[in-house]
Amino acid sequence: MADETHRLARTVEGRPLIGDADGFVPLSAAGHGSTTDALGALAGGTGSLPAIGDLPATRTPPEHLSFGVPFDPGKLWGIGLNYADHAADLDEVRPEEPASFMKPASTLTAPGGPIRLPPVEQSARVTAEAELGVVIGRTCSGVDESSFADVVAGFVPVIDMTAEDVLERNPRFLTRAKSYDSFLVVGPWISAPADPDRLDDVVVRTVVNDEVVSENTLDRMLFSPPELVSFHSDVMTLRPGDLISTGTPGAGVIEDGDTVRAEVDGVGVLEADVVRTE
Repeated sequence: MADETHRLARTVEGRPLIGDADGFVPLSAAGHGSTTDALGALAGGTGSLPAIGDLPATRTPPEHLSFGVPFDPGKLWGIGLNYADHAADLDEVRPEEPASFMKPASTLTAPGGPIRLPPVEQSARVTAEAELGVVIGRTCSGVDESSFADVVAGFVPVIDMTAEDVLERNPRFLTRAKSYDSFLVVGPWISAPADPDRLDDVVVRTVVNDEVVSENTLDRMLFSPPELVSFHSDVMTLRPGDLISTGTPGAGVIEDGDTVRAEVDGVGVLEADVVRTE
């Protein structure tokens, strides 16, 4: 994947930013003073955004910033078993349609976390999964796959958690296993444009304590991002801020004191610390 054209972000204090690989400037410097998040800036498409180097502001390197969730979230979709290798590892039957589920907004936490593990009496085995997230930028329904770039604002790294021991007791417990507070980390920025060609040869990695526990390329997905957007737009109207987290190549067990990282080549790196709730 080539370097992205723009990164749209928001600080933990809520200040909107626009940037590139060299750093960020206030979004107001790009003529979007009334915009509070990335989706407002992207409403006119990336063609309406100036080159960051042309703006009258000095870039701040990303390591000097504390990022929040870069957009106001709507519906949060997750996709299970969307990599052929992952489904085989779990000895699961390959689904003929996307195995989707939803998570509440209360699962969201900002880059850095912390991810709060529930008390051990509720769950003693939680796993973390790196994923590519697709952020909807325009209200849409019945979307053709060829219209993907017209309705998607951009891409974002995601870390999704599962209380595996809860799920293993009964597959109908999936929603509960996925819905503990802080069980979805999103950020640190939206990478735009949402050109499907940018996804060629992209590797997604789940990293725990600097050890790569799983990785795979997006071309190993059973259902591509354009397929997922089209499929879900036939189920319900999609709106700006809706997120489709496209599935993981594999998960790693996380414990109190760990650090987990999602690496999505050409999109970004997302990291969060892990703590145990007493």
